[in-house]
Order: sequence, then C-alpha cells, then structure tokens
Amino acid sequence: MATIELRQVEKKFGNHHAVKPLDMTIQDGEFIVLLGPSGCGKTTTLRMISGLEAVSGGTILLNGRNVTWLHPSERDIAFVFQFYALYPHLTVRQNIAFPLQAQGESREEVEKRVKEVAKLLRIEHVINAHPGQLSGGDQQRVALARALVRKPAVFLMDEPLGALDAEFRESMRSEIKRLHVLQHATTVYVTHDQIEAMAMGDRIVVMSDAAIQQIGTPAEVYFDPSNLFVARFIGSPGMNLITGKYADGIVQMSGLDNRYAVQQGWQNSLKKGLDGGNEIVIGFRPEAAQINDRGELVGKVYASEMQGSSAVLHLTINENDIIHIRTDRLIPYPIDTLVHFDINPQMVRFFNPKTEASIKLEVTQ
Repeated sequence: MATIELRQVEKKFGNHHAVKPLDMTIQDGEFIVLLGPSGCGKTTTLRMISGLEAVSGGTILLNGRNVTWLHPSERDIAFVFQFYALYPHLTVRQNIAFPLQAQGESREEVEKRVKEVAKLLRIEHVINAHPGQLSGGDQQRVALARALVRKPAVFLMDEPLGALDAEFRESMRSEIKRLHVLQHATTVYVTHDQIEAMAMGDRIVVMSDAAIQQIGTPAEVYFDPSNLFVARFIGSPGMNLITGKYADGIVQMSGLDNRYAVQQGWQNSLKKGLDGGNEIVIGFRPEAAQINDRGELVGKVYASEMQGSSAVLHLTINENDIIHIRTDRLIPYPIDTLVHFDINPQMVRFFNPKTEASIKLEVTQ
C-alpha cells in the first residue's frame, strides 16, 4: 500500500480558490474520509491526488515519490466513481477483467484474479450478467471489484454510495469497511454524509470554504470540534451552541435567566481563550443534557420528535436559539411548557465567538 503526502496543494480557477493551500499526510493502510458540504473542495482534492485535476501549486508525494505532474496511469491509483462507470455492453466478468487486460496480464492471471475478487465481493452469481440486469448495490460491487482486481497502491472513492437507496447504503458501508480491513488498503473516501464518515473513517478531514477545518478521529471531531463550523456540521442534530457573557466563573446565557457555573479547571483557559473579552459560546451535544425537574437550566418546549429508540426534545431558550436534548423516550410535555435540565460538565465545550475557534482546556501538572 502507500503513504500519501500533500504539501501546500491548492487549486485555483482564475482568482477563485477551489482548494486553498493544504497540508495532509495519509498513512499507509489508513481509511481517510473527506467530509463537507457541496462545493467545499473535497472532490477537487481527491481528483488532484488521482491526477485527473492538475494542481495550481504544491506537491503530491506517493510513498515519498513526487507524482504531482505524473499521468493518472503512472500513479498506481484506482478510482471508484459515484455512478459506477461500467461498460454496459460487457458482462460483469469482462468489466472486472478490463483493467488487467489493458495492462497485458496473461489470460490465466486475469481469470484467477477475477474469480478471487468476485468471491470476495460475493458477486459470483452475477458474473455473466450485464450491468443493466443488476441492482444498484450489485453494480457498485462490480465497480469496486474492477478497482480491487488491480491491487493498486491507493483507492480513491468519490461518493460511491450516493446513488443508492438507504438500505443498500447501509449494507455497502459495511462491505467497503470490511474490504478495507481485509486488504489493508490506503483509502481516501469523499462524502457529504456524516453518518458514512463517522462509521467508516479512521480519521475524518472536515472541509468548508475550500479549506480544512479539522482532521481527527470520529470521536475527536464529534466531542472536540475545532471551531463552530465543525460543531454545527457534525452530529444530527449538531452541537447546541448558546451565546452568553462570561465573568467570574459564570456564563450568563442570553434569553431566559440561565446561568452556568464553569468548572474550576476551565477558568484559566477561558480567561486566555477569550483574549480579555467576555462574549462566549457554550456548546454541548444533545445527549449531554439530562431532563431534571431540579435542573439549574430551563427552556421552553418548541417541538419533540421520535427517532426510533430515542426522542429529541427541542427547547427555545431565547428568541434566536433552539437547543436539542436527546432522551430515551418521548417526553410528554406540551408546547410552551418550561423544562428544567442539567448538562454533563465533562461534555461542555467553549468557543470564542470572534474567532469561532474552540477554547482548549489547559491541563495543569
């Protein structure tokens, strides 16, 4: 497999940055997910790694070898597209065999590797069918098989599950992750679906506005977002973010008379992180709040919804902010009822509203 390094890689169209200069290292055998909204630069980054898009600046290294200006065929990379890109006039067997035949492999080697990858992806029963006769899930398996059969150094996948329905998406997520583990393949996977990203990635690269916002494990980007964008974007619903004023260890939230007492360990960090100001954003995930009749915080019921095994209660705390609390069951509170709650202090995060950056807790020795 391979290690991929991007050093100050960028893409410009005229004066517009599709991807601002970025640095990133993808380790050998790692499954990296590029996650972000449409237009953030994730697919352009993937295409620059593949060589399908020329860089405007910077260097791309594959196992230490400079491949920045090499043709895609010289990079030992396999690309899996969203819309399969199968040859409709060829059978499944012929589609899978095509890249090996193009490389001049012997008939015996082609047959051996086609059988191996068909068994691995469990498509032996459709090996003689044409793509038009297959379901979307089987067509995507064929597309994966065509990439796997080459045994490339790197797999690049551009929203490969985007055209599938929900049931197939779930099954194919596990298929792709299973293949990654079995093959120990260096994989770069693009998606706008955070469920896919959280379920599949060893690390997630969160992108917005043509730039990297955070690189971290699924747990890191979920529990310790680097800024307000990541906090809002990751999670369904996203992190609750409430503006307020900070002074003497107390956050006075806007709206209802909610006061949050900051733990002692945070106070020096907040003093430094706010740069002498007092405006602050306090953040916490929906599951960090617990309904409690004696809770120190209060909100007014705006709506509630069932989400299968859990429910989400939506509360207003001022004219602009609605917060979300995840509960084990549907709470039978009528609209406009006042609800008291507490927040798990271990799951509270703070942000500087001017820079939008998170404030990191300083660990004292």
